[in-house]
Amino acid sequence: MNTQPLRHPEKARKPDNISPRKPDWIRVKAPTSEEAAEVRRLMREKNLHTVCEEAACPNIGECWKHKHATFMILGDTCTRACAFCNVKTGNPRGATDPAEPEHLAESVKAMGLKHVVITSVDRDDLTDGGAFQFVACIEAIRRTSPECTIEVLTPDFRDKGDGVEHIAGARPDVFNHNLETVPRLYPGIRPGARYFESLRVLQRAKAADPTIFTKSGIMVGLGEERAEVLQVMDDMRSAGVDFITIGQYLQPTLKHVAVSRFVTPDEFEDYRAQARAKGFLMVAATPLTRSSHHADRDFEALKAERLRRQG
Repeated sequence: MNTQPLRHPEKARKPDNISPRKPDWIRVKAPTSEEAAEVRRLMREKNLHTVCEEAACPNIGECWKHKHATFMILGDTCTRACAFCNVKTGNPRGATDPAEPEHLAESVKAMGLKHVVITSVDRDDLTDGGAFQFVACIEAIRRTSPECTIEVLTPDFRDKGDGVEHIAGARPDVFNHNLETVPRLYPGIRPGARYFESLRVLQRAKAADPTIFTKSGIMVGLGEERAEVLQVMDDMRSAGVDFITIGQYLQPTLKHVAVSRFVTPDEFEDYRAQARAKGFLMVAATPLTRSSHHADRDFEALKAERLRRQG
């Protein structure tokens, strides 16, 4: 008898959602390298979580082989229940871990990271939504690894005051908040969020410090239309977003929303060309693109492109 608590109790009684068969261009390898095992050991030793594991990222094998991981702070339980996400949902039942920032900084130093990505679960139960834990993590890494650049991938901090401004004030190098999908699909895909509030997060981060690179991403294959994707690009540019990522949605379990269709590589190339024409500094648009995939390499390209455009 399985006594493990359900990861998604709110989805348990829902019928299975059957997705189309994956095409060849979606196939990926499991994380079996020695480097991946070392990353996993370090995460368990420091009682840390990674979105790589929790969200069942398809790129985990490649990233962990190169000792690149996206750290997930504020625990492993999310107070939202998005239809696409594999992160455990429920009531976190606890305050933030005061040792987490130092443990994170120690892991960054031990791995010798030159660029680190920090994300989190949504913590609607906290007064500040966890914003100050982001600040504490940034400050801890700056103390122990001053040469490491820092990218944050934040929640929306909905109705939580000025958390966006506090995080921007800690001066991460990249501020990322994903819109995830087109506004028409929000009620079914991202019911706990509001499209224009998420867009406002990006706008507020850029207004707080125009030197910070801002970044956002969406998934495709959820039933969106091409014209809607192009409108999201325009909305992002209006909010000053520098970097857009577009990737194929993959269904984590049969209880999650089904894949509507698998977008072809040619269509991704079209989206990439359209985004470049709209003025983004950087575009990543492939079936396996994810927010933090190649984040270290992409950050260097971002800096170079800004310098090039500034002459």
